[in-house]
Amino acid sequence: MDSIVALATPPGVSGLAVIRISGEDAIDIASKHYLGKANLLEVASHTIHYGKFANNNQTIDTVTFNIFRSPNSYTGENVVEISCHGGIIIYKEIIKAIINSGARQAKAGEFTQRAFLNRKMDLLQAEAVADLIHSVSVISEQVSARQLQGSITKKIKEFKTELIEIAGLLELELDFSEEEIEFITLPQVSEKIQQLLNYINSIINSYSSSVILQNGYSVAIIGFPNSGKSTLFNKLLSKDRAIVSEIAGTTRDYLEEFIYLNNIPIKIIDTAGMRDTTDIIEIEGIKLVNSVIEQSNLIMVLNDASISNQNSDNLITTLKEDYPKHEILILQNKIDKIEIERKVETIGSREDEQLFISAKTNYNIPQLLDLIEQKATNSISRINDLMVNERQLQLMEQISSDLLNAIESVEMQNTNELIAVDIRAAIRKLGELTGDIYNQEILNQVFSKFCIGK
Repeated sequence: MDSIVALATPPGVSGLAVIRISGEDAIDIASKHYLGKANLLEVASHTIHYGKFANNNQTIDTVTFNIFRSPNSYTGENVVEISCHGGIIIYKEIIKAIINSGARQAKAGEFTQRAFLNRKMDLLQAEAVADLIHSVSVISEQVSARQLQGSITKKIKEFKTELIEIAGLLELELDFSEEEIEFITLPQVSEKIQQLLNYINSIINSYSSSVILQNGYSVAIIGFPNSGKSTLFNKLLSKDRAIVSEIAGTTRDYLEEFIYLNNIPIKIIDTAGMRDTTDIIEIEGIKLVNSVIEQSNLIMVLNDASISNQNSDNLITTLKEDYPKHEILILQNKIDKIEIERKVETIGSREDEQLFISAKTNYNIPQLLDLIEQKATNSISRINDLMVNERQLQLMEQISSDLLNAIESVEMQNTNELIAVDIRAAIRKLGELTGDIYNQEILNQVFSKFCIGK
């Protein structure tokens, strides 16, 4: 393959920058720009060499050249990593010089794609690289790290080997049909397939948890204008992020910020007040609320309890009808404005899950944060060995269907040949899951999500 080059560290000014070159000619290309004591063409793998990076006899920077020889490198090819000072002009000039010497600019994810093609990792591990880079929580980082180490690949391959053995025994019996020799009983077939089916289904059920760990647990604050949404938003963030005003309709768009509870990223979203209005900008802001709600894990309806604790009932009813699968928490706000006698009457006056708060005085805000943390923690309780993405989910669902068909085929006492057909279909999709079977379309789908330089 031709040699590729890219910045491996984030762009921008920093103390250091790392430029990665990979390919058969990587060391040769790097040696053309190295001014130092060693001969890079002869040095051992996994060695670091201090010197100057020069182009056309002009020094660009003082750098180190890190040499990794094939096959003992990240990509499985010859790799050189040049560490230079992190000035934008510096690393751009170095990359330009390397390209002029025979390399080309790497595409997104091309280094990891070469690592996959050279069997340095499977497709599940390659996807874990992207998940690890983009981790937004300690938990997601830990799951991705285990996946990168190959823990789930080992389980998948063990199950795949068992299925191949089962299919082989079923098909072998066909050759001895006249002798009526049985190599494996149908109850044994059903039991072994059920074990894999249970495992696959447990991963499928963890998809929503994976999405939350990858993107955060999303909490939308919904309510009428002046119900105190922006005040609550600021209180949950412990900083003044949203403009607070007595004027209705101050929030025209939506604001979102992350907080961390129990190492889980919580996305808090302050939305425009829900009301009939002729203000064009406010109307657009209200339209955005629907898309925010759709993507939220928890809807917090903020009601102005100083008016009535039933003031938002129509809004709540509409939300329940439009979003039946979403969890709704009712927050009775402005409890500080309610007289003691009225307060006693309103507490616990409805069946819906609700909490009485005062965003202004901080009343029950710590309890609200505890409640959000509890709900977020419960939402990721199903996380398994894999940070499931859409590609993996689709394959898992197909595998589950094939295995279920095989079990039903056993129960119907179909011929071994028919049972083996469904098992072979599941085996093939397990191969697609790990990348034993792939095509360029799959690779483009996976690696296009990577950053350039990885």
